Amino acid sequence: MAKHRFYIAPADWNAESLELSGDEFHHCKDVMRCREGERVVVFNGQGTEADVEIVSMEGGSASLKIWTTSQTSRPGAALTLGQAVPKGKNMDLIVQKATELGASTIVPLLSERTVVKLDADEAAKKREKWQRVAIEACKQCGQNWLPEVALPVSVESFLGKTGPHARPGELRLVAALTEDARSLREMLADREDEASLEAATVLIGPEGDFTPAEMATALGNGFQPLTLGPIVLRSETAAIYALSVLGYELM
Repeated sequence: MAKHRFYIAPADWNAESLELSGDEFHHCKDVMRCREGERVVVFNGQGTEADVEIVSMEGGSASLKIWTTSQTSRPGAALTLGQAVPKGKNMDLIVQKATELGASTIVPLLSERTVVKLDADEAAKKREKWQRVAIEACKQCGQNWLPEVALPVSVESFLGKTGPHARPGELRLVAALTEDARSLREMLADREDEASLEAATVLIGPEGDFTPAEMATALGNGFQPLTLGPIVLRSETAAIYALSVLGYELM
């Protein structure tokens, strides 16, 4: 039977002794019903995992004895998902699956056609919620690299931060339904003699896709139109598909 997994933030990770507190202690004690003497696994989201024993559970924390520690290699390429926020709870699903598929950064995008509108406080709360979804996904699937969920931003703001040109070893893609969109395989074939890819960013639009102005800005910032096949996919399906293909080809 697989051991229960819990998250300890890098700032609280100590190679000599560890403890669970806050939400993770509550999950350990009150949800999973772990007890003193039980062996569990903890990880810090930066590749480090430890097999530990619960020594004591007092007050609001659990003291842990470290038995073994291991390090998981960083994924071969850093994958960034720029995802237009869909309505309902579909963003939770996207964050969960992006975490499982090895994304290193998830940027919620507020497109002109995005139904969800957020003020600064709402954006911060959403980011906190989605980061928690990513932590839970890591705990469930055995992923030891926790992606960073950024604050929701407009498409223009995000593209402004990327700069106008892709760096050597970086691939920039935007899912598109246009006739000039190409498959990832075709794009990679063009790079055979270039530097190995170390990073890729893929943008997924909302229902109705990005506006022509947003698409033009993306193309002007070095993003290439990527086809996801002949079928028009839902936004959440497109994100999962794109990350799966990138992971297969690059990682």
